[in-house]
Amino acid sequence: QVQLVESGGGSVQAGGSLRLSCGASGLTYSRACMGWFRQAPGKEREGVAIIYSGDGTTYYADSVKGRFTVSQDSAKSTMYLQMNSLKSEDTGMYFCAARDYTWLGCNIYALQARTFGGYWGQGTQVTVSS
Repeated sequence: QVQLVESGGGSVQAGGSLRLSCGASGLTYSRACMGWFRQAPGKEREGVAIIYSGDGTTYYADSVKGRFTVSQDSAKSTMYLQMNSLKSEDTGMYFCAARDYTWLGCNIYALQARTFGGYWGQGTQVTVSS
């Protein structure tokens, strides 16, 4: 059974930083397409960052480029999201998601939350106050 567990959310002032973690179990991490997604109240879920576990290739939403960094520790089957220069518009529930690379590959289109599929965590709340 695949499980994804997020942690690291919290409240921070604008301009601050947070680091999210996503621990994965029950899947072949070495061929997983991993992603961070977020959802603000009243808005659709959107992709934030994608990383292919096989070679570490990453993709980002334009809104977070230069501020967020996705990384991984393959030995621990854990993905991270370092968020710097946070803005109030970054507020939302952040979800970790994973799917097997062999299903639709792992590319920039994986940022589309509606079609990502796969497995999802329960989410961790990030609140940025201005």
